[in-house]
Amino acid sequence: MASSSYSPHFLSLGIFFLLITTTSSEEESATIISRFQQYLQIDTAHPNPNYSLSTTFILSLAESIGLQYETLEFAKGKPVVILKWPGEKTQLSSILLNSHTDVVPSENHKWVHPPLSAHIDFNGDIYARGSQDMKCVGLQYLEAIKRLKRNGFKPVRTVYLSFVPDEEIGGVDGAGALANSKNFEKMNVAVVLDEGLASPNENYRVFYGERSPWWLVIKAVGSPAHGSKLYENSAMENLQKSLESVWRFRASQFDLLKSGLKEEGEVISVNPVFLKAGIPSPTVQMILFSFYLSLCPSTTYPSFCYQWN
Repeated sequence: MASSSYSPHFLSLGIFFLLITTTSSEEESATIISRFQQYLQIDTAHPNPNYSLSTTFILSLAESIGLQYETLEFAKGKPVVILKWPGEKTQLSSILLNSHTDVVPSENHKWVHPPLSAHIDFNGDIYARGSQDMKCVGLQYLEAIKRLKRNGFKPVRTVYLSFVPDEEIGGVDGAGALANSKNFEKMNVAVVLDEGLASPNENYRVFYGERSPWWLVIKAVGSPAHGSKLYENSAMENLQKSLESVWRFRASQFDLLKSGLKEEGEVISVNPVFLKAGIPSPTVQMILFSFYLSLCPSTTYPSFCYQWN
């Protein structure tokens, strides 16, 4: 899953080249950077991502590199692009390199440079939405494969690349649909490489676990009464009791993080998403409060639920 917490929203050119296997000439480096800028300048921000342009761009690069490709559309207007680099032993399980094409919206007035400009400043930093999350990774895969193929390298296992949509809004119609499809079953994937946390230098942290999202809706109900009266068992009162339990658990996760006992990927993040209030019936008040939970690999649903009791 993507993390939207890191900043600033730029990518050092030195970091971009780490996955390219040999030293590039100055001219070739400029060409690679130009391709990266073209990808960043394609507006794939929600709520109206232009997947048509990003798909055309990716397929054009795949064809120039000599990769097989296909486009799957499990949901209308949300293409999943699959590229294939056949291995020498096709009977072996394959490797999948995944990245997503969509990015989160931007507030232009808060940016030093426009988020779709892919501007390069005097420090060699590229400013653009998606420069870290995660168009850089998709292009790094392609540039590395291009160099490897040119140097005569042939993989033992088949390597697939997937460019999926809608990751920033849950990934249900992209990666989710692909993982549950017959197409994915035929790919015989053993290992998947995806994104992690951005790094401001040349040191990278490797994660081997996966965080799982869980949407939790707390529904508080209570007996209504006239606003001029004091009365017990109101919906807001009942909701507050649940929220106090939520905040205590959330604070305990922060304490683990701040003390250094746990890393970011090892705690459970609990974030309120929206509050919805109303009176659906003349006899019962109801309030809905939705939470987004991100569970660390070692956490199970029963133990987590116990924490909320």
